[in-house]
Amino acid sequence: MSTKTPPRPSSAKATQPAQTTPPAHEQERRIVQLDPAAIVRDECNARTTDTEADPELIASVKALGVEEPISVRPRPDGTYGAFKGWRRVQAQQIANATAKADKRPERTIGAFVRDDLVGRDGWTRFLSLTENKNREQMSERDTVQAVELCLLDMNDVEQTEACQAMGLKRGAAKTARKAAQLSDAALRSASAEGMDLEQMADLFEVESVTGAQRRLEAAKAQDEKEGKGGRGHWDHIMAQLRQTKAENEAREQTVKELAEAGIPLLETRHSWGQKDPSKPLTDLTTPLGNPFTGENHAGCPGHSARLDDEGQPVWHCSDPAAHGHKVRPAPKKPRTAEDEVQAAERRKVIAHNKAWVAAQGPRKDFIAKLCAGRTLPDEARKLALRTVVSLPYHYEKWVEKKPTEDLARFLGIKDPQADASGTASGSDPFGDLVERTGKPREMHVVFAGVAAAFEYDLREKNAWRNLFGHQARWLAFLEALGYTLSEVEQEALAPHRPKHVQQRADTKSEAKPGKPTDADGASAAGPDSSETA
Repeated sequence: MSTKTPPRPSSAKATQPAQTTPPAHEQERRIVQLDPAAIVRDECNARTTDTEADPELIASVKALGVEEPISVRPRPDGTYGAFKGWRRVQAQQIANATAKADKRPERTIGAFVRDDLVGRDGWTRFLSLTENKNREQMSERDTVQAVELCLLDMNDVEQTEACQAMGLKRGAAKTARKAAQLSDAALRSASAEGMDLEQMADLFEVESVTGAQRRLEAAKAQDEKEGKGGRGHWDHIMAQLRQTKAENEAREQTVKELAEAGIPLLETRHSWGQKDPSKPLTDLTTPLGNPFTGENHAGCPGHSARLDDEGQPVWHCSDPAAHGHKVRPAPKKPRTAEDEVQAAERRKVIAHNKAWVAAQGPRKDFIAKLCAGRTLPDEARKLALRTVVSLPYHYEKWVEKKPTEDLARFLGIKDPQADASGTASGSDPFGDLVERTGKPREMHVVFAGVAAAFEYDLREKNAWRNLFGHQARWLAFLEALGYTLSEVEQEALAPHRPKHVQQRADTKSEAKPGKPTDADGASAAGPDSSETA
């Protein structure tokens, strides 16, 4: 569709008084609906950088079209040159190109057609300059607050349309409310880093954690560098930050409870040269040699506590000698190099355990998105069928235990469990769902059950130490579908990568007869070793 250049007005002199005659450029200006395909960038458009439509603008135009008229002038070849609003034109051109496939209408663009600017390049460039130079961006806080307030005043249909236009999910009003509570400095920095509303809301959730913004900005940059279009690294860092926040809050609650009970919290560090006379109760006895506990030591004036690595109180006496306690006679062995190695190993295990638990959230969210998709990837469909037909040990174990939490999460429904055990008490807890599920989504449900079985098999916090072969293949399978592995998942999967497997196979071929070498790591023993993923 195209629209011809509107006719020029008559050159006859105006009969009305001069003071009521509109300026010449207003006489020449008309709003016309134009086909976006007939519009090009005017050579006198002052904007020469950032001239392409960004994803947010494209999403808005796809949903709403171009709301405000652009400004164009006719060109000799019958097209129109846009000197104001070229980015909006491009967004509508992109939207129209996919309109048929997306079942959206193709739209025209309202335009001020400026016949009076034909041949007046200098003035055209000046008008384009003032358009861009005088435009002032809204502040970050005004933007997020405006999003919240406008959505709150809309009905459900309007909210859906507005969220699509802004590229937001339903419930964006709550998201904007969270984002608006960021400090001014954090909000400016987040906006400068290109964080969207949901990411700003995430940042607010964990803003109290030291280094949260820096870590999230680095994760965002890593996601953009990989170019997958997802937020894998962001999700993993958010899971870790939420974990740290929960630990900090638990620690603060413990400190509060100790203060309310009148129990002093001992310092963990002391000034140079200052001696610490306190000792844990496990190192002390009563004058008669009986052990101390938190209960029988509570009446001592030196009753106090320190917090361990997990934020739990360890009972101490602040000055055992002053309060008549005895130190257990067993001499303390001097710390050796082996002790240091063991301590380092323990710290590593604790850190890896925490990281493994944190990674489960983003991984399960990714699986839930697969199950909620319109179509199930062929790889997922084949895996589900192969698992159900071959009945590997881990799948049989899951069926026997009947845990429901993950399956419900993957299917996007409320967990049907009847008690707090996490297992179904009825014989058919998902019967209603099966009855409601149509043929196009039947394999989604089957895959959700298979995925729940794999995740149940990886539920232990120390599963990272030695993955069985089928567990490693499950992680690799998710990675191939677009899931971003966390650091601990990458480390756990590394021994099972083709390069490492070949190296182990080479080692096995060189081993002495009678002493076989395991070529598949921890998957060599038990029924899991023969499973396929």
